[in-house]
Amino acid sequence: MEGPTSDASCAPNEPCAAPETKDQQLEQSPAYDPLNPTTFVFPKPIQGTTVTIEFCDRCRWLHRATWTQTELLLTFPPPLIECISLLPRNTDETAGRFRVWLTIPASNQTDSHSNTLLWDRKVEGGFPELKVLKQRLRDKIQPGKSLGHSDKGNH
Repeated sequence: MEGPTSDASCAPNEPCAAPETKDQQLEQSPAYDPLNPTTFVFPKPIQGTTVTIEFCDRCRWLHRATWTQTELLLTFPPPLIECISLLPRNTDETAGRFRVWLTIPASNQTDSHSNTLLWDRKVEGGFPELKVLKQRLRDKIQPGKSLGHSDKGNH
């Protein structure tokens, strides 16, 4: 028998119940309800391949960035690419910027992830033609994949 405790839920001279485990807490949590925000769970951090489209917001290139994002996501749906992020920039240093980055996770815990610049508007002399951008992306994440009409005359 345990003696009195400071826990108000324990009766004097009675054993106290063991604290609930995480599994017990989960079992008691409300079931998922698609109309009840209190049951929603935040998405897990992205572990897979991602693309980041970095663009100058001053130049009003949001529409071009979202169009590029949509085209890449339709061509390389999850799980090939888990996320395509838009990163608007608004400084003198980033004026006129339109870059497309590929991030591939490390194959093991000791390696860091790999960031590859697929396109830079200033270096390339203009915006990416989606056919060329898709080919560059494909060559990095799924070599040999047919891009249909985007491959005509190239292979």
